[in-house]
Amino acid sequence: MKSVMLFLLSLVGVATVAWAASPGVEQQVDGITVARPSDTGAALVNPGMGWTMHYYSNVPDNYGSHLAAGDTAERFPGVSTVYLRVPWSMVEPEEGRFNWALLDTPAQRWIAQGKKVAFRITCSENWLPWATPEWVKNAGARGTFYEFGNGPVDKGPCWDPDFGDAVFLEKLGRFLAAMAARYDGNPDVAFIDIGSFGLWGEGHTHMSSRVPEDRADELIRRHIDLYVEHFPRTLLCISDDIVGHDAAGDRFPLTDYALSRGVTLRDDSIMVQPPPRQWYHAGLAQAFWPKLPVILEHEHYGGSKERGAWGDGTRLLEAVEEYHASYLSIHWNPWPLLDENRAVIDSINRRLGYRLQVREIRWPDRVVIGRPFRVDSAWTNAGVAPCHPGGFMTLTIKDDEGAIIAVLSDESLDMRMLAVGLPGEAPVVQHVSEFTAGRLAPVTRPGTYSLFVSVGRRDGTPAIALPLAGDDGQRRYNMGVVTLVESP
Repeated sequence: MKSVMLFLLSLVGVATVAWAASPGVEQQVDGITVARPSDTGAALVNPGMGWTMHYYSNVPDNYGSHLAAGDTAERFPGVSTVYLRVPWSMVEPEEGRFNWALLDTPAQRWIAQGKKVAFRITCSENWLPWATPEWVKNAGARGTFYEFGNGPVDKGPCWDPDFGDAVFLEKLGRFLAAMAARYDGNPDVAFIDIGSFGLWGEGHTHMSSRVPEDRADELIRRHIDLYVEHFPRTLLCISDDIVGHDAAGDRFPLTDYALSRGVTLRDDSIMVQPPPRQWYHAGLAQAFWPKLPVILEHEHYGGSKERGAWGDGTRLLEAVEEYHASYLSIHWNPWPLLDENRAVIDSINRRLGYRLQVREIRWPDRVVIGRPFRVDSAWTNAGVAPCHPGGFMTLTIKDDEGAIIAVLSDESLDMRMLAVGLPGEAPVVQHVSEFTAGRLAPVTRPGTYSLFVSVGRRDGTPAIALPLAGDDGQRRYNMGVVTLVESP
């Protein structure tokens, strides 16, 4: 691991040189065109990965209030998602009367820019007496007053529900049903946190109402089941702190249960403390990342710096590597974070999530219309995580005016199957495709055309940005030319 980190540190230092854009190599050999496009080094915004901006971080003033209404952090490279984390009481201040505008207003600003949204609704906050709405208590739900850090206290300033109380669960279930009606299966929603148990929704109560550990395990399972029931079509995640914020170990029954229900892992505790205790559960993530996107949240940037936990920021890159992270937070005003850590952020963007590279692609210079032809390609995933959304290679042939002449999709290689590796060591997959242009309709005329490559849906719709030059504006990338000729 030490040698890997030395490599990563050197990568940060030479980022502007090693990843400078260079043109691809195209040549013709014995009637075959060969293109070897270079990685541009650009940050990619893709499905199932990227930086998540804490627009609301429990307290609504953190950190969206620092941004102008029209500022969707476009200047921050790789930002893909706006993250909205607020107490339940602010979304449903009266039973059955919802303040959805609190969520939908920032969400629509970001969705209009092609971004996604993610949520956590919490039931326990140390700065707010009623994170769970007071009307839930007044309806008969049992609970505990507490003082932050000191546990249950008569007439304490904050109230936790009994997280297994029947009235609480019934009211919570109704709220989740209303939320699911709006957001479950919504294509603009990246993920939803299971945030209804424990302080700040992190799954622990050791600083609040101090639920006994044996009972907490059973209650957390019930909360997992409740979310899975209401959000069957949305990626769900849960904090690693459900097993203990500093518990050592790589496997726990509770997180195994979450994984069995299709719930992924997020670690809310990166770089809270100085080395060597900057995170605890990279080992725990190993069961999750091959199957589901892992989400990392670093400590509030200012607080992390004050405690000496941030250092020069390169530890954040190390965390991305160890967790095989797909998502990473922007947990502060984005501009100081970016301006003070630009080299590290650029290096993270070349590893975070997946990064599909086409190392080489070969096709015939001349293709007979209506007859099969062979295309050889070499692909690798230069990121730390699998391409969880999956995707398929498509060749698109276009004329000089940009009109589509042929769309040729190959379903035999799913990019989800590309393995990841250490920096520069991911395996390269050689693939052979067979296509036919102009068979029957539409009419395909002879001529010399541009050939584009893309990755996306089975029907040829591009979905995944590639680190290539020559983008046509729709995530298709110009590889060269091909001549279509009539059958002899």
